[in-house]
Amino acid sequence: MNPSPPLAGRVAVVTGGTRGVGAGIARAFLAAGADVVVCARRPPEEPVTAAGRTAEFLRLNVRRPAAVEDVITRVQATYGRLDVLVNNAGGTPHRALADADACRHARVLELNLTAPLTVSLAAYRVMRGQAGGGCVLMVGSVSGTRPSPGAAAYGAAKAGLENLARTMAAEWAPLVRVNTLVPGPVRTGAARAHYGDEDGTAVARTIPAGRLAEPEDIGAAAVFLASDAAAYITGASLLVHGGGEYPAYLTALAEQEGSAG
Repeated sequence: MNPSPPLAGRVAVVTGGTRGVGAGIARAFLAAGADVVVCARRPPEEPVTAAGRTAEFLRLNVRRPAAVEDVITRVQATYGRLDVLVNNAGGTPHRALADADACRHARVLELNLTAPLTVSLAAYRVMRGQAGGGCVLMVGSVSGTRPSPGAAAYGAAKAGLENLARTMAAEWAPLVRVNTLVPGPVRTGAARAHYGDEDGTAVARTIPAGRLAEPEDIGAAAVFLASDAAAYITGASLLVHGGGEYPAYLTALAEQEGSAG
């Protein structure tokens, strides 16, 4: 007798779910048996599919609270419930602090911190009234755990997102679990712009695992946190970074010793 897929019968919404990490999470959820709705400002170039199943697309700008409420209402009306929310929508241009005013940086904070709060509140109003509650996953970043030159507002937002998730977990327990995925560098369509080439070869040398994460790596971690296997895990942050970044001082020492030899 084959066991049921870990997310069979569940309904998931993935913001920013049409490409990159979000699409990787959506595909993993589809393969795990969930009904998946992906949201973004623009439709995907190709439908998000996995295991012979396709995610529904709903257009959404997460910065607009009325639009958020409308999408969550539509999901509840169509599927009857909402079991998992993945707050993945976000991002930032590379910008030194002194190269923009506070209002420009605040836009980054709005997208990466305020918008996930807005979507989470809308989802919570559904989850708290249904049998089984629900699960919220924040997609954080290692940028929120260390200094992030060129992405200061983004790093601050991601640090705040982890704290927000822990507070949500405390306030919304036991009906709704809230956790944070903390990816390191991921190989996506934007890898060349961020890491110099599609494989991020130079950056990969700084990661103990020896490579950038694939979107599917993040998706597998998301499936775990959304499944019954993680039923007692809430208020946690799961690092998905291949061992982190090799300490720069060790590289400097090795180069010093090499030059001395």
